[in-house]
Amino acid sequence: MPTDWQQRYESGDMPWEKGIHCPGLEDFLAESVVSGRVLVPGCGYGHDARALANSSGHPEVVGVDLAHAAIAGARSFPNPPNLTFVQGDFLASTDGPAGSWDWVWEHTLFCAIDPHERTRYAEAVAHALKPGGHFLAIFYLDPGHTEPGPPFGVPKQELDTRFGPAFELLREWVPARAYPGREGRELLRLHRKR
Repeated sequence: MPTDWQQRYESGDMPWEKGIHCPGLEDFLAESVVSGRVLVPGCGYGHDARALANSSGHPEVVGVDLAHAAIAGARSFPNPPNLTFVQGDFLASTDGPAGSWDWVWEHTLFCAIDPHERTRYAEAVAHALKPGGHFLAIFYLDPGHTEPGPPFGVPKQELDTRFGPAFELLREWVPARAYPGREGRELLRLHRKR
């Protein structure tokens, strides 16, 4: 059955909500400049979107989430003027104009959706980015565990299959810092749209 994300927020059943932005993103932003227009699909309460908006490149950042409770929560924080939150379905975004974004940041959406939706996800990212745009993503790896999701882990080979046709992989690394309990289960990848 599909996950009812609105109900999860309303009931407080949000193990993904850590109250702070992703440590791997913080480390990336300390050494790299992200500028232009940045899309953050599945933004939740917007911690990563705020980190991006407050970074040295001062990008225009838009966080999108399916659950209106997530967007309401994101808007309740002090947010900089270059950050906007919108309720919407990222997987349906291929209906809109193509190539509007310089960056897409992925943190918890890919691992939250049903694995059968991953093709639609990859198509939505490719549709969103300008040619030469960057897709920065932290993926939740599947090290052979069989626990039910979400989150749904992913083997590294599947990432190559899903994103290889539309993207050039520039760099991948295991983040030096992760949320407690996720050590060694995450992989950061920086892609450029072909």
